[in-house]
Amino acid sequence: MTWTGPDTIVAKVRRRWNDGSLLRAYAADEPFPRIEVPLRGPGAADIGDDLTAVRAWITKLDNARREDAHYTLEWATVGGRHIGRNRFPKRAVLTGYEQAWALLDVTTPVERFMELLSAATQHPAARSWALAHPHRALELAAEWPRLLAAYRWLDTNRGSGRYLREISAPGVDTKFAERHRAVLAALLDVPTSASGFLAGLGLRAKPEYVRLRMTGGTIAGLAVSELSVRVDELASLPVSPRTVVVCENEITYLTVPVPDAGMVIWGKGFDVYRLGRIPWLLDCTIIYWGDLDTHGYAILDRLRAWFPEVRSILMDRATLLEHRDRWVTEAKPTSAHLPRLTDEERAVYEDLVTDRIGTRVRLEQEAIDWQWARSRLP
Repeated sequence: MTWTGPDTIVAKVRRRWNDGSLLRAYAADEPFPRIEVPLRGPGAADIGDDLTAVRAWITKLDNARREDAHYTLEWATVGGRHIGRNRFPKRAVLTGYEQAWALLDVTTPVERFMELLSAATQHPAARSWALAHPHRALELAAEWPRLLAAYRWLDTNRGSGRYLREISAPGVDTKFAERHRAVLAALLDVPTSASGFLAGLGLRAKPEYVRLRMTGGTIAGLAVSELSVRVDELASLPVSPRTVVVCENEITYLTVPVPDAGMVIWGKGFDVYRLGRIPWLLDCTIIYWGDLDTHGYAILDRLRAWFPEVRSILMDRATLLEHRDRWVTEAKPTSAHLPRLTDEERAVYEDLVTDRIGTRVRLEQEAIDWQWARSRLP
C-alpha cells in the first residue's frame, strides 16, 4: 500500500528543519509558517476489501499525533449508500513551533541554538553567521564561547601586525584559531586561506625564505657560500650578481656550479613567486631550470610574470627526447594557458599536454644525465 504514514509527515517537516528555515523564523519571532501534509489514504473500494488495514492506518496516524502535540488531523467523509459514510484523515497540519519541535524531537537543540544567539548578542556578525548556518552553529555549540572569544581578540587586533601566536583570548590558542579558521574568517569577513586570513586581519605571517648559493661572496662582512634569508631582507641586501640560476629541485640547486659573479637560487617549485619581491634581480641575467613537464613550464611562465627576460635551459625538445628511457608519468598535468612561453617552449608544452609523444610524459630535473646538463649550464 502507498498510504501516507507518520514517517512522511515527519520527513516533510524535517526538510524545513534541515534547511534552517524553521530555526531562523523562530529566532526572529516570526509567526509559525503553517505546514500542511496531504494524506494519501484508502479509497471507497479499500473499505470493503480490507477494513482491518484501513482501521490500522487510521489508528497509526491518530496515535502519532499525540493528542495534537505533534500535529492535528483534518478529516473528510468518504463513502456512500453502498458502503456507508466513513470519516478518514485527509490532512496533517502543524500550526505552531512547539508541535514541530515535539514531532522532530529537537526541543533541546532549539534551546541550545537560542542560547548561542543570546551569547552573541554583542557580536552582530557572529549572530548573523549563526542564523545563516544554524546547524553548523549547533555542531560548534561546545566551542561557541571560545569562538566568540577568538573573534573578539582578532577583531580588536586588526592591523596590529602581531603574530597569531600572541592571541590571548580565554581558552584560545594558535591551534584552536587555525582549526576554526574557516568559521572565524566568515565572522571577520576575511579570506579563508591561511595567508589571506592573516593578511585580511593585518596580522604578521610566518616569514618566507629564499635559499641561495654564491662563490666566495661577502655579504654584510660575512664570508659565506650559502644563505637562507628572509625575502624582505634579501631584497635590501647589497648584492649585484650578474647571472642568477634558479633551480626547481633542491639537490640540483646544491649541485649546479655557481656562475662567475653569480648566484644559484632554489626556486622550490611554485614558490618562485617570492623572487618577484627582490628588485635587484631585475638587473640580472636570470636562467631557469625546472622539471620537463607541464608544471615545470607553468612555473617558468609564472616567473616571467615578474622577470620577462628569464631564459630557460634544459627544458627543450632535444633534452626531452635524449632521455626517453628516463621518462616517468606526471600525476596531475596541467593544461593551463601559458602566454609567456617562447615558441619553442610552447611547442614542447603542447606536445606534453596533448600526449603527442607519450602519455603524461615527465622528465624530472634530477634524471637528466649530468654530463649532458653540465655542458649546457652557464
